[in-house]
Amino acid sequence: MGNLQIFGFQALWSPLFLIFVVGLIALYFNVIGYLRSYFKNSAPVETKTKIFFVTSMVLLYVVKGSPIDLLSHIMFSAHMTQMAVLYLVITPLMILGLPDWLLRYVIDNNVIKPIFSFFTKPLIALLVFNGVFSLYHVPLIFDVMKTNTFFHSLATIVIFIASFFMWWPLLNQFPEHQTLTPIKKVGYIFGDGILLTPACALIIFAKAPLYATYTDPQAWVNALALCVSPDMLSNLGLIGPEMFNMLPLVEDQQLGGIVMKVIQELVYGTMLAYIFFQWAKQEREKDDMELQRNEISPRLKV
Repeated sequence: MGNLQIFGFQALWSPLFLIFVVGLIALYFNVIGYLRSYFKNSAPVETKTKIFFVTSMVLLYVVKGSPIDLLSHIMFSAHMTQMAVLYLVITPLMILGLPDWLLRYVIDNNVIKPIFSFFTKPLIALLVFNGVFSLYHVPLIFDVMKTNTFFHSLATIVIFIASFFMWWPLLNQFPEHQTLTPIKKVGYIFGDGILLTPACALIIFAKAPLYATYTDPQAWVNALALCVSPDMLSNLGLIGPEMFNMLPLVEDQQLGGIVMKVIQELVYGTMLAYIFFQWAKQEREKDDMELQRNEISPRLKV
């Protein structure tokens, strides 16, 4: 971390992005507060819902505004950590942190509704998210995306939207969007894990560095230019990423694939436990209602 100080405060802590995140939090509390009356069927937002949203915003700044973002241009393992948290942790927290009446206001829009309904179909959502994620990590595509500001931002937004579609069938509370039974949700999670495995396996078992972004000094400088001013880079006279990466390139690459897979397993394991307990709760409620009906029925006959 000490070596990273040479890039300066702005590159390390992204104050403009911090202002953007704080602005989103402020907008959120204004919308669910005194602006709530402008939304149809709005209701007070529970404390846990607010906590989910604020947590997602804090994590968003941590992975996209803190030194982790700079490290993601230097170490592939930091990049994969950033990707895993952004698409597997932040997205579900954001869905849980947005009240249903606000989500419905957005997705019931005449333009958005047909697109949203199509891409949140379980099979399509799985294929789209894992497809764009895997395609992004094809070496030729990856090196282009990581060295061009426009394409990098576009890829981040597209994969984030795809991750939103992917999580929606599991987390939404809308009756008309309940397309998966609990047992199907379990299968959905296992399917998601299987579809992401080839991309991780390609990275983990590669015998040589795959990405010029982390091996070629010029490509590396171009990638750093996304978060460090070109003038600062030219003044530093840097040699290459080996100045900051303590791991050999292949080992750093393998560690990135492992980190992605481990975080995925932890998140999906947590989701499986959540689904199981929700399922058990529903079954208990059904049993209680059946028991009550059985107790009332004889009294009515008498």
